[in-house]
Formats: sequence, C-alpha cells, structure tokens
Amino acid sequence: MTDTPFIRPDMKAFLDALAQIDGPAIADLSIEDARASYVALHAMADRPARELAVIKDLSCPGPAGDIPLRLYDARESREAGPVITFYHGGGFVIGDLDTHQNLCTEIAALMDLPVVAVDYRLAPEHPFPAAIEDCEAATRWIASSPSELGREASGIITIGDSAGGNATIVVGQLLGAKPADVPVVLQVPIFPLASDANGSASLEEFADGFVLTKAAIEFFDAAYKADRADPRGFPILSDHSNAPPTVLATASLDPIRDSGRDYGKALIEAGRSVVYLEMQGVTHSFTNIRAAVPSTQADLERVIAAMKLMLDHG
Repeated sequence: MTDTPFIRPDMKAFLDALAQIDGPAIADLSIEDARASYVALHAMADRPARELAVIKDLSCPGPAGDIPLRLYDARESREAGPVITFYHGGGFVIGDLDTHQNLCTEIAALMDLPVVAVDYRLAPEHPFPAAIEDCEAATRWIASSPSELGREASGIITIGDSAGGNATIVVGQLLGAKPADVPVVLQVPIFPLASDANGSASLEEFADGFVLTKAAIEFFDAAYKADRADPRGFPILSDHSNAPPTVLATASLDPIRDSGRDYGKALIEAGRSVVYLEMQGVTHSFTNIRAAVPSTQADLERVIAAMKLMLDHG
C-alpha cells in the first residue's frame, strides 16, 4: 500500500526499540527458546500484576490428564455470578499461565469477577485439536461450579487473545452445540485468528516489524497443524446463528487483523449482538505490552467497558 499506516507515538517507540534489539526471529528459535522469549517479552513489556485476594492454582480433569488452571479473584468469596474463563495467546505453541498472569489479574480487578486461566496442551508436542479439547473440557468443568473452584457460576464469559481468541470463539460454538451446565453469556475474542490469514491484505501489509510477523504465523501454523476444513481450527467455517453476545477487538497494525474483521462481519450478517472495537495505531498483543506502550491500558479498559455494557444489556 502507498499510504503509511497510523502508528501511535508510544507504539512506534516500542517497535523501534524491538528493532534495535535485533534478536533472532521466533521462527529461528527452538521451541524451548521461543517459549522463553515470550515469557521475557511479557515480563519486559507488560504492567505489573495486580494484588488480588485470591491467586490460586487448581486443576481439572481433561481428555489427556489433568489440566492446570489458575483462579484470580479480587474477593475472597462472592455470590453466584458469571465466571470468566481465559485462554492465553501464543499460536497454540508458546505461552502459559505465567505469560498472561499480569493481564488476568487486571481483568479480574477491572471486571470484579473471578477469572480462571486454562493451561491447555501446546503444539508441536500436542497438535490440533488438543488445545481446543482442553479448553472445552476446562470450561465445562468451570460451568459445573465444582467445589474446588469455590464459586458458583451463573454463566460463563470466555475471553482470550490471539490463539486464545480462536479458542474463545470455538469453545462458544462447541458449547452452543452441546450446552454446558450454564450458558456462555458473553465471548470476548481479542485479536483472534478466526479465518485463514493466508492471502489476506493485512498479512502482507504487516508481515514484518509489527510484533507478530508473517514468519511467526507460519511457524505456529506448521506446529499446530490445524485442519483447514475443521471449524475447530478456523471457526469462521461454523454456523454463527447461535453465537453468544460478543465483544470483538482487533488491532489496526496486526497481520491477522483481517481474520478478526471477517469474524465481525460474519456475526453482523448472522444478526448477532456484537460490539466491535478496532484499536488504531497498535499491533497484535497490545493487551500484553501495557508498560512499554502505556496508551494500550486504555484500549484494555475499552474492552472491559464494552464487556460491562454487554453484560448489563444482555
């Protein structure tokens, strides 16, 4: 494109700093080093974790053994209400409970609701659909208000970033087809992969130099091995007529931006209730770089405000 895209000053400063570091590309690292670099990026770039009354490790049964979980709550105890289930990003290859701890504490504090983060199995050791199977199993367990959770769920709010945004949509579809003990009352996919990004304009325009690269996307894709004909891999392929109320957030400088836009369009055409927010002048992962790019805190707060709006008027 001939037009230069708008980049916020604090975002540009962070991108310039990353370019100065000039470290190896994620696709050139071993899986172990790629995972370590993701932890390091979030530790360097994200705001500190909030102090909460409860941060507690749990686990639940899964299709291939116990699934580690982490409960976050600003209150020691509470009445029955919605429980937020969080699925972390990282291409289904990197990321864990620790990479997204700071973000989860922020969501728990700002929403004043319990958050349960799911530590699903990662590729390439566990390719598609292992991650989705774990996310679905954990969400069904949370919906059943198990005594270990100590919180009675009246409904589930699914939320996740990037690959976790994909899981957010897919779990909503799976629980729509075969309901859990309580319904998904809101889904919040944040810069998700919903349709195949290959061939999209955004993938080419932001292929390099905008945090997430085309090479990294190809690296994750090759490791995860999602079936391109399976809606659990590419949820755009599913029926959207029963999609839960949705808050969908994309980033204007994201190589998978158009995938998120495709999903927003599909929801609107299906007549579903959706708030769509495209954050201007920021990249993929804006929710996890809130110290390095201070303006992105307000972007997260806009997502939270939209969530509260949808819950109040659902």
